Amino acid sequence: MKQLSSFRACFPALLLLATCGGPLAKAQSNAPLEKVLDQMDSAGKNFSTTEAKFIWNEYKSVVKDTDTQEGKIYFRRSGDDTQMAVDITTPYPKYVVLTGGKLQLYEPRLNQVTVYNLQKNHSEFESFLVLGFGGGGHSMLKSFEVSYLGTEKVDGVDASKLDLVPKTAKVQQMFPHIVLWIDPARGISVRQQLFQGGGDYRLAIYSDIRLHQKIADSVFKLKTDAKTKVQIMSSQD
Repeated sequence: MKQLSSFRACFPALLLLATCGGPLAKAQSNAPLEKVLDQMDSAGKNFSTTEAKFIWNEYKSVVKDTDTQEGKIYFRRSGDDTQMAVDITTPYPKYVVLTGGKLQLYEPRLNQVTVYNLQKNHSEFESFLVLGFGGGGHSMLKSFEVSYLGTEKVDGVDASKLDLVPKTAKVQQMFPHIVLWIDPARGISVRQQLFQGGGDYRLAIYSDIRLHQKIADSVFKLKTDAKTKVQIMSSQD
């Protein structure tokens, strides 16, 4: 978990690393839930690429203030590897690339790249990185109790609302529950909310979602220069 602390604010999906593990459970005997999970499974089987605009809001109840990040996120399946790139433009630029078990965080203001070797946890990161974006539906049951909360209109989409409760007590202390809004037609997440203690939460809002579009190789490469500093983090950092 120490390794996550340096870059966890960059993208909410990576906060789910600690939820990995646990036996596969059956979904509740709930036809609407099963239908949504099946739709997500179908989307996962056909997944090739996804790109979307995002707004990530982190709300702190003590100060009643929200920190916001905006930008674009990209996913691409390359063989057995799911690649991801995050282009954060607001409030200041950052670029994150995850490929081949290595995560790189580039901060242009510092002209520095921080490299995290995730090889030991690569499958776990990948599984939860694509939560709602090609990761399938029934696979979530490995780590969550999943409940169907009905539908809610999100940007004109009648989204299916799912509540996820982590199975491990340690993770529940961090995130008592997580809510996904799933576009049933495409089987992907259009909104995610991670609830924390004390009324804090992290809300991810996705828009202009494009599936199966060709993404240039350059998107998954950092645009650095000869003066860029590189910091390698060990598996214990």
